[in-house]
Amino acid sequence: MFTETIEEPDKKPGKLEDYVFRKPDASDGANVHELVARSKPLLPNSTYCNLLQCTHFADTCVVAETDDGKLAGWTSAYILPKQPNVLFVWQIAVDESARGKGLARKMLAELLNRDACEDVQFIETTVTPENDAAWKMFSRFAYRRRWKTEQFILFDGRIHFSGEHTDEHLLRIGPFNRDQVDEVLDS
Repeated sequence: MFTETIEEPDKKPGKLEDYVFRKPDASDGANVHELVARSKPLLPNSTYCNLLQCTHFADTCVVAETDDGKLAGWTSAYILPKQPNVLFVWQIAVDESARGKGLARKMLAELLNRDACEDVQFIETTVTPENDAAWKMFSRFAYRRRWKTEQFILFDGRIHFSGEHTDEHLLRIGPFNRDQVDEVLDS
């Protein structure tokens, strides 16, 4: 008698519809930390920092996971305390298996559509000159929506990082209004 065992290949989501987007909670902290650590050139924060992001800033953070619960993407952001119309995006990390599908842009769009961001008219983030993936993603996100962008050096590597880190450029996207944000999910 001949018996053949056929193993199902690992299911890798192929479309954005294959992902679940939600607010993080404390149970996501360690997985977020591991994802960011694997996502060069991002600099990982402490696990404790990621736990605070997942709890204190959950309304302005997004996790993207596969239908079997595997973390595929992470976006951390917060509303600037003295500028409630500005969303500062701290980090966006996408697992290698999920790259090239528009997951980062989709997480950003999902975030902007939340009630916590209803007064947001600008997105700000810092990006190092060598982070081509981030420049491309944010530029494409703004271009597809015809939103203005501007950039300048926010933290000079020599002055603010004692030469141990490259410059951090501030990228500002906007202004935009709530009607335009709703259109984001369609593109």
